This record gives sequence, C-alpha cells and structure tokens, in this order.
Amino acid sequence: MTTRYEVRDGVAILTLDNAPVNGLSFAVRAAYADGLAKANADASVKAIIVTGAGKAFSGGADIKEFGSPKALAEPNLGSIIRATEMSDKPVIAAIHTTCMGGGLELALGCHYRVASPGANIALPEVKLGLIPGAGGTVRLPRVVGVEAAVNIIVSGEPVKSEFIASFPGQKLFDKIIEGDLLAGAMAFAAEKADVRPLPLVRDLRTGHPEADAFFGFARNTAKAMAKNFPAPAKCVDAVENATKMKFDDAIAAERDIFVSLMMTPESKSLRHLFFAERAASKIPDVPEDTKTRDVKKVGIIGAGTMGGGIGMNFLNAGIPVIILEMKQEAIDKGFGVIRKNYEAQVAKKKLKQEKLDERMGMLTSTLNYADLKDCDLIIEAVFEEIGVKQKVMEALDAVAKPGAILATNTSTLDVNKIASFTKRPQDVVGMHFFSPANVMKLLEVVRGEKTSKDVLATVMAISKKIKKTAVISGVCDGFIGNRMIEQYGRQGGFLLDEGCTPQQVDRAVEKFGFAMGPFRMGDLAGNDIGWAIRKRRYGEKPNMRYSKTADLLCEQGRFGQKVGKGWYDYVPGKRDAIPNADVEAMIAKHRESLGIKPRKISDDEIVHRLVLSLVNEAAHILEEGIANKASDIDIVYIYGYGFPPHRGGPMNYADQLGLFNVVQMMNKFAKNPLDDASFWKPAPLLAKLVAEGKSFN
Repeated sequence: MTTRYEVRDGVAILTLDNAPVNGLSFAVRAAYADGLAKANADASVKAIIVTGAGKAFSGGADIKEFGSPKALAEPNLGSIIRATEMSDKPVIAAIHTTCMGGGLELALGCHYRVASPGANIALPEVKLGLIPGAGGTVRLPRVVGVEAAVNIIVSGEPVKSEFIASFPGQKLFDKIIEGDLLAGAMAFAAEKADVRPLPLVRDLRTGHPEADAFFGFARNTAKAMAKNFPAPAKCVDAVENATKMKFDDAIAAERDIFVSLMMTPESKSLRHLFFAERAASKIPDVPEDTKTRDVKKVGIIGAGTMGGGIGMNFLNAGIPVIILEMKQEAIDKGFGVIRKNYEAQVAKKKLKQEKLDERMGMLTSTLNYADLKDCDLIIEAVFEEIGVKQKVMEALDAVAKPGAILATNTSTLDVNKIASFTKRPQDVVGMHFFSPANVMKLLEVVRGEKTSKDVLATVMAISKKIKKTAVISGVCDGFIGNRMIEQYGRQGGFLLDEGCTPQQVDRAVEKFGFAMGPFRMGDLAGNDIGWAIRKRRYGEKPNMRYSKTADLLCEQGRFGQKVGKGWYDYVPGKRDAIPNADVEAMIAKHRESLGIKPRKISDDEIVHRLVLSLVNEAAHILEEGIANKASDIDIVYIYGYGFPPHRGGPMNYADQLGLFNVVQMMNKFAKNPLDDASFWKPAPLLAKLVAEGKSFN
C-alpha cells in the first residue's frame, strides 16, 4: 500500500499502488511526496509521470481512513497537490480506467494530463453530502468551462475521458492516447521535458458571460432536485467562488464549505450508507475466499410481473434466462411486458436497439420442468402460498442437476419449510426481490438453517453482477423488511382509528422524506396482498391487536392501483392518488363503531409512531440474529422501502435522535389507551444500549 518509484530513460514514474482503486491513503501520499522530491533531486530525471497500478489511476480518498485523523495527516492531499504544482520538472498524469475525487484533484495539480479512452472521470463527493475538498471546484472549471464543471460536480456522475476531450476549448486532457498508455505518456514526457514555463491550472482564467443568471439558475435547479440535501447547491456556490475570487481565496472558501458540510446530519447519513452498503456483503462466518458456483444459465418459474422483472436483471448482465409457465398465453404476455420495458428504454435512449435484440435473444421459455435441467440457478416467483411453493420445489428437485441452486422469491414464508420440500436443503436459499424487480436495488438473501456457505457466497457474488445490493437475513415471518413493515402498518391503522385520514398520514411521512406514505404504498403493492398476510398472521396470533379498517377496505374490492381504487382513487394511465370521500366515511363509521372520539394528531406524532415502530421491531430482529448488523437494516429500508436517504435509515435516524430520547417517546406512546402498550415496551437490546449509553451503529 504505497507509491512505487522507478526511472526509465530519464523519466521518473510514480505508480500509485493501493488496491483496489489506489486510494490516497497516508502511506500512499507520503511515498508519493518522497518520490516527487527524489525525482526533482535526481539530475538524470527530466520529467515525472504519475499513474496508477491495476484497474485505476485513483478513486480518491482511501475509504479505510475516511473521517479519521490519518485522512488529514501531513502530507495531506492539498499538500501533495501543491508540491506537484511546485515541481521544477514537468509532472504528467497518465490517467486510465478510473480517476475520481481526490485522484482527479491530484491530476489537476499536474502540469499535463494524458488519458486512455474510456477512463471514468468524476468528482463524486456530492454523493456523500460533500463538495470536493482539495481544489476540484476551483480547478475543474478552469479546464472544462463553468457549465460543464457545474454539471460534473453537482451530478457526481462519471464522464468518459474521450467525451470530455471533445469539449471545445477543454484543457483537462492534453492528449488521448490509444494503445499502451505508459508508452504514450513516456513519448509525451520526452516532448515536454524542456518546455518552460510549466503550465499550471491555477494560472488559467475562468468565468461565465452571464454569471449571475447562470449561477442563480443552477443553484435553484440543484435545490429543487435535491431539496433534502444542501451539498448540490453548495457545489454551485463553490464554482461561483472560483469565477469571482482569487485562486487561493476560492480554495480556502471551498475548504470552509467542505468542513461545514462534513458536520451536517445529511452528510453523516450518506457516509453511513456508503460504508453500510460495503459492509452488507460481508457475512461473519463465510470467508471472502469461499469458492463460488458457476452461474451460466438461470431458470425462473413464473412469467408474471415479478418473474419477468427478475429475468431482466440476469439478461442485463448477459446471463441467459429460461422462464417456465403453465400456459403459453402467460409466456406470451410476460415476454411482451419484458420487450415493452426494453423498448421504453430504447425510446428514452438509455438502451440501443442492438442491445434489446441481444437480450431478448438470450430469453427462452418452456412449459416443461425437464427443460430446466441444465440451469445453474432456478428462482421460483409463484403465488405467495405455501402449498403452491411446495409443488414447485418438489418439481424442481426432481429435474434440477446436482449443485444447482434453488431459490425462492418468497417475501414472508418459512424458507426452512420450503427447503424441506426438497432432498437438497443445502442448495435452497431465499432471494427476495423487490417490485419492480428490474428497478429496485435491494435483494434480501434469506439464509436457511441448512443453506451451505458456498451457496450464500455465490448468491452474494451474483447479486453484484446483476447490480443489486444484497443483505443477508435469517428466517422469520417477513424476514427483515416485511417483519418491520407489519408494525409500521399497524401504527398506520391505529392512527386512522384515532382520527387521521390516509392523506394526512401519507402527507406527514412524505414531508419527513419517505418516497410515499403507508397508504399510497399499500395501494401500489396491492392491498389484497397485505390482507392475505394479515389473515395468515393474525389467524396464528388471535390476540394481536390491529385496526380492521384495511380489512374493510379490501372487502369492498379496493385493492389499489391495479383496480383503480384503494385508499385513494386512480385515473387510468396516471398514478395520482385522489382522496375518496366514501373511504373517509368508512373510516369514520368504523371509528364510531369502536366508540372512539377522533382527536387532532400532529405530524410529529404520526412520523415518530411510524418510524419508531420500525426501530423497536428492528431491535428485536438484531437481538434474535435475523439481521447481522444495524446498518444492514438501514440498507434494507433505504433501498427497499423508500426510507429517506438523507436520514440514513431507521437505525441511523434513531442514533441521531439519541436512543434515550427514542425510549422516552416510546414510553409516551405506550400510555395511549388506543395503541398497543405491549409493543412499545423497548426491545431488550434497545434498553441495554440506552443503559450503556451506546448506539445501534
């Protein structure tokens, strides 16, 4: 984990070497500074090339040091950039593959930059609730122009090197080198070895002909698109400073903004999620070097909305898919939906026609289980009923080859029981995709008591290939997400009984930052699904208290968007939720039948009863070992249930509130005679953490 130094033909080559993305750790920075000084002191060296080992120039800060004192220890990033600028000999950045964040800021401090085509260039700090902190907002507009710099910095998205090279007047890249980058950089270094004075990005001028109008528009756009996050608008401020202040003053102002954003709850939440997502793939008792099984062909049972969406994930990753259905009409309908989804992407220019044809060419169908005999992974996506699952798993067990992974897409049912329907429970695992499966990023991987470690390792690896964020869950009714959402739904029902309307509850929760409130979510998912789960669950738990309002709604056939009516009414072709007077009258009548006098309920109470119901149930889940860590639960709720990212997930939000305060609020809710006092008793883990002054994360 250092910077390698070598000299070839009068050129010193400094190679950043800190796998996997050459993060600029303290050790790398120190070795780089030493190498730079050594090259300048060597009379035989005429020029210096900076490049990166492996598959990156540099991805920026070393995440292992992020937020620690080492990240700022001298030489810090600003110091080595300044040392690079002050080099007496030309420094050429040879950029390839990935050049992001601090890596790009270092390259901007070099005198020249050459790049391979296809290199990803970005300043992604905004995704952590920050702005670039080592000159990125001040130098980038000087080399690509103000408008392009604002777009790159505010979006945080990577841009290809050859695309930037096509910008009129750009000065980021002095040359795009086809073929061997280092050889091309050596030749370029020879050309520039004796050129003086050495060019510095800091000496370039930048500005905009209509600066006030442009920056006002850009700032308002950033605020509108990211209303819960301060960083995007601050990015605009920093670039504006670069056009109106002296260089060093703009650098100082950028640093002040960076430091102030570091302290915001939004940035802390995004940084928490950044690390949580990376930690989610680690399973305590499954070594990272566990050998995985090959997955070269996938079978899917069911061509409906879920099965088709699941299939698209694998087709997108270049893995052939065969879908089984009972009737040809179902296959034709399902394939039509898949094609329509791809055609929509083509129409939006997000997919090329040849890619559509390629993916559809990898999709086949069958009416016969025997045709699945060569599949490496088979996922059932049939109706959520244990008898149906049993028939499917028994049929798969009879035809699947040895070593094939049999996965169930169940959202609530007992994976151990499903595994027992086969003679190979070690090969059975839960793969709970979220709808729409081709869009939603979350995958709950449910570990049965007999699921083998190599099956888990394989599923976690394949999840990355299909661009999902996978979280491990143990077996219980509803796993992590749906077990918690039961309590969330119960509180929503109690709030209706006590005086709220569906739109009041949804409005409060959406103002808090959820993508949608519980009643709009129910209409989207299908109220009949929740109804079926309640019948099963509360049949098994007859003493469980819950509001009957949702059952009354379903008895009227108001199953949600799919039938045009649920808690709200819907117009065909639109998703606008239109309040329905009859539903409100039904709620009022039910409330009256219970002898409840409605009261005014604040948005704060609505939000915290709903959110803290998630937190308390999650504490039970952690204590039982269903989830490995609190951050996994945050990932489940951010990527699967629309929890506001700027709050970092329910467990992170509880930590920000302070667990002592969480328990105080729960004790208050327990005194409400219309609520379930037994539920609001703090989970033992929560009580223990409060007593010890600790937090979940």
